[in-house]
Amino acid sequence: MRGYRREGFHAFSEYDGFSMFENQKSALDQAIKRQADDYILNVNREEYLQHLISEFCIEPIEIHKDGLSVSTHEEMIPAEMHPRGYFMDRGGSYPRDVLVFHLPFSGDPQLLKVRASTYSMSAPLINVEQGCITFRMINFNLDAQRIKQESDNTIRSIETQNGYLTRNIESFNSSLRQHAERIFDARKEQLLKKNNLIASLGVPIKETGNKSGTFSVPAKRTKAIASKPQPKVTDKGYQPEPTLDSTIYVQILKIIHDVGKQFERLPSTYSGKEEEHLRDHMLLILEPNFEGAATGETFNKSGKTDILLRHEGKNVFIAELKYWHGKKGFLETISQLLGYLTWRDSKAAVVMFVRNKDFMAVLETAKDSISEHENYLGFVNEQEEGWYSYRFHLNGDKNREVNLAVMLFHIPA
Repeated sequence: MRGYRREGFHAFSEYDGFSMFENQKSALDQAIKRQADDYILNVNREEYLQHLISEFCIEPIEIHKDGLSVSTHEEMIPAEMHPRGYFMDRGGSYPRDVLVFHLPFSGDPQLLKVRASTYSMSAPLINVEQGCITFRMINFNLDAQRIKQESDNTIRSIETQNGYLTRNIESFNSSLRQHAERIFDARKEQLLKKNNLIASLGVPIKETGNKSGTFSVPAKRTKAIASKPQPKVTDKGYQPEPTLDSTIYVQILKIIHDVGKQFERLPSTYSGKEEEHLRDHMLLILEPNFEGAATGETFNKSGKTDILLRHEGKNVFIAELKYWHGKKGFLETISQLLGYLTWRDSKAAVVMFVRNKDFMAVLETAKDSISEHENYLGFVNEQEEGWYSYRFHLNGDKNREVNLAVMLFHIPA
């Protein structure tokens, strides 16, 4: 019969949580700083940030109380550990039943030692064995009700302390993206300056009127937390590439959207028109609003596109206009459009005219199927019903990202 072993640690009391979070941020900072210059300059910013977040987010402990079990054995308990009312020789040990409660949990067991910003001064003594939090109770002639009451109190204390820490972790995780963006963007800006690169390349296309908008390249481009693989970069060196300023991009999309809504409001006027007629009407509205290069049916790379904005022979915006012919045609239209693009941070739009009576069914099909495209990276937002924004990548290189707007307009036959 073995002697009593008073071992383990006090739950959620050993290490300071604030220090843990600061160390995690520092580790993220170092991960960015260790990357080669060319990697930071060429990597897809969003994909890399998602990778960092998946690597440095902390998964909270989850306690599975439904799996609680108990085992018992006999140990020699020192006389001084007995409660008052037991008369025995000091220095001696006596056999008593010891109950060991096994409380399953998932997550990093080291978190069981972390102290939250709110914590208890009387944390229970626990241990970790085979995926379970264990705590021990000596049966000094206790009845079943008393044992259950004491074990329930211990579990409640563990759950409460874990709840405090979980809230701290969730707050940390929610702040991690902003921190990663700041460190990454600062490193990239530093590299751009070091290489004597202009952070914004002027492109001579601007709004008419009093507004002074220009085309330019921007300076930057809970359960288990899923791991996001680190993006691979194969480019050698860094070359600045012209892109459309995001503000101008949104303004162009707004004009296209407004014209599309006009088509919907006047179906008798536009129903039955060919794609090129609808495109020409959009161009008539676009060209007076922007000085310069709005062209239709312009040949480029592997084919022709419907609405194209170019700078020094390079495409900075492309819109493809098609009638809806089902999921297959929709995905092929995206592929066709991506085939025209060659530069990172390109901006594009797919405009679908829908003749189907059940327009809502078409919207659902488009939203459900777009992620099946091999170049799909992620959903950005829904501007309004029928206008969605997505992230895609150019053919063969996930680091060359495309901002893709998808608009669908109902023009019944």
